[in-house]
Amino acid sequence: MKKVLAGLGLLVAAGCLVLSSSIFFEQSAAANATVEPPFSEATPVESEPLPSPTPEPEPVVQTLRFSATGDNLIHNGIYEQARRRAQQNGKEGYDFSLCYEAMVPFYQQFDINWINQETLVNDTLEPSTYPCFSTPGDMGRALYSVGFRVFNLSNNHTYDKGAAGLEATQSFWDSMPEDVITSGLYAGSENYTNIPIQEKDGVRIAYLGYTEHTNGIPTPAGAPANVIYTSELEVLEQQIGLARQQADFVVVSVHWGVEGSHEVTQAQRDLAQNMADWGADVIIGTHPHVVQNAQWLTAADGRSAFVAYSLGNFLNAQSTADTMIGAVLTFTIEKTTQPDGTSTTVLKDPIFCPVVNHYGSSYSQIRVYPFEDYTDELAAQHGVRGKFPGFSKSYIESVIRENIDAEFLNF
Repeated sequence: MKKVLAGLGLLVAAGCLVLSSSIFFEQSAAANATVEPPFSEATPVESEPLPSPTPEPEPVVQTLRFSATGDNLIHNGIYEQARRRAQQNGKEGYDFSLCYEAMVPFYQQFDINWINQETLVNDTLEPSTYPCFSTPGDMGRALYSVGFRVFNLSNNHTYDKGAAGLEATQSFWDSMPEDVITSGLYAGSENYTNIPIQEKDGVRIAYLGYTEHTNGIPTPAGAPANVIYTSELEVLEQQIGLARQQADFVVVSVHWGVEGSHEVTQAQRDLAQNMADWGADVIIGTHPHVVQNAQWLTAADGRSAFVAYSLGNFLNAQSTADTMIGAVLTFTIEKTTQPDGTSTTVLKDPIFCPVVNHYGSSYSQIRVYPFEDYTDELAAQHGVRGKFPGFSKSYIESVIRENIDAEFLNF
C-alpha cells in the first residue's frame, strides 16, 4: 500500500513538473514575442520643399533711340511765308507748322532728337536773312513741338548779330521748357568746365559743340557768350575728356568742311580721330550743306566711335539740287549696367534716313519730307528744277548712295 501511494505521489509530482515547465516556456515565449500593432493605413509625412536657388543677378540694359538732323537754315522766304500763314489764320507772329509737319511722325520714333540750329533764334531782333541771319522765336517753338530737345548753337553764323544777337538768342533759349538742352555757347573760359548733360532714363549724355570759323567775325566785345574754335585743340581735349568722366555717352558737334563739297577733307578726318581718342562716342558734322560720308573709328582706349562728316541741309531756301538733300543720322544708345554697378555704353546700328527740302516755283511752300514719303510727282514740281531739270527722286537716291556707304543706308 505504501508503495502504491509512493508511486502515486511520484506521478503527481512529475505532472506538476511538466505543467510548471509548460507554463514557464509559454511565459518566456510570450515575453520574447513581437507585439503586432492593430492594422491601420499608413499616413504619409509631408516633407518641407527644398528652397529655390537664389538667381544670379542679371545685367540691366537700357536703350535710347537718337536722331541727329543737319542745318536748319532759315532764309527770308521761309519766315515771310510763315508770317503770311499766321495772318491768314487771324494770328500774330509766325506759323512755321507747314515747314515741318511731314516730319512729325518720323521724329516721334525717337527718345532724343538733336538738330544744328544754323541761325540765331530770338523774340527781340528783327528777322533777317543771308548773310547775317536772325530768326523769329516762333520757329524754335515749332521745332520743340515737332519733338526736338537738343539744339547745337555753334556755327559760322553765331556771331552774325554781334553781342546783341548772342544776348537775344541766349534769352530765347533760356525761356524754353526745362527739358531743352543747348550746346556750343560758353560764358567765357571760366565756363568751359560747365558741360551740358542730359539725363534720360538713367543714361547721362554730354553735349559739346565747336566751329571752324565764324565768317571772319571775331568774338564781339562785351558779348555774354562765345564759341570755341576747332583750332583750340587743347581746350577741345580738356572738354571732351571732362565730358567722358561725367557722362555715359559723349556727343560732339563740329561745324567744319567745305561748303557745297561732298568730299571729306583730311583735316576733318584727323580732328575726328583726335576727338574719338579724347573721349567722343559720336561726332556729328555740319556746315557743308550737302551730305558727306561716315565711318567707324577706333579710339586710343579701344572704344568704337562713329563720325558723320556732314548731315547736309534740313529746312532751307538755297538754290542747288544737292542742298535740297539731307540725311538724318539715327542710332541706338545702349547702356549695360553690371550687378556690381559698373557700366558700359555703346552706339549701335547707325543708319542715315534721307530727307528732302521741297519748294514750288518762286520758293513757295517751303517744307521738308522724309525721302520715303517723297514722290516723283513732288519732285517734278520742285522749284529747283528751273536750274537743275534732272532733279528727281532717283537723282536724290543716287546722291545719297554715291556719298554714304551702303552699310549705313536702309532705303
